[in-house]
Amino acid sequence: MCVPAEHEEPAAGRPAEIGSVTLRKVTLRLIPFLFLLYIVAWLDRVNVGFAALQMNSDLRFSSAAFGFGSGVFFLGYCLFEVPSNLVLHRVGARRWISRIMISWGAISVAMLFVRTTHTFYVLRFLLGAAEAGFFPGVVYYLSHWYPDGQRARAIAAFMTAVPVSGLIGGPLSGALLTLNGLLGLLDGSGSFWGKDFPRFCSALSCSFI
Repeated sequence: MCVPAEHEEPAAGRPAEIGSVTLRKVTLRLIPFLFLLYIVAWLDRVNVGFAALQMNSDLRFSSAAFGFGSGVFFLGYCLFEVPSNLVLHRVGARRWISRIMISWGAISVAMLFVRTTHTFYVLRFLLGAAEAGFFPGVVYYLSHWYPDGQRARAIAAFMTAVPVSGLIGGPLSGALLTLNGLLGLLDGSGSFWGKDFPRFCSALSCSFI
């Protein structure tokens, strides 16, 4: 017996509808949280430039010393980028991204106690090593959830965190620099605490995504 054409269309369209609903749920669950993580990540890069306004005078760092310490971050980042992603592939994105955020936050908070250039250099290098693998790890994670046709849109939504972090990072850094030695912290160091405490909270939440 022939089946009328109008009864065939809903059956044919049902898989596409299910796929669309699934992708919508995945997007609502993953993208806002990963977006928040990337904002927290970029706030550190915005923050270090503002911290120089007070740290150089408080710690008597030269501009060259502070510039070298800021740049040595990328040395650690480049050296550990590939090893970090190899480990991520082995242990899973959720666990490894959590590890990245926790260790990254701990090292950033340790910046509160910098008093010498050598300590500054070491912590900046370790910070780069801890952060290595975060962005490619998130892209790898998204590749498991999104088909080729939807992946670029998801990654673009995730990466809009960069301009947003720049938008809020400046005013936030300026506000934190007005702590004026609160709790015995140097003015420049206080800005690290204000931005890295949320990083710990975000890292602990990674196990639930």
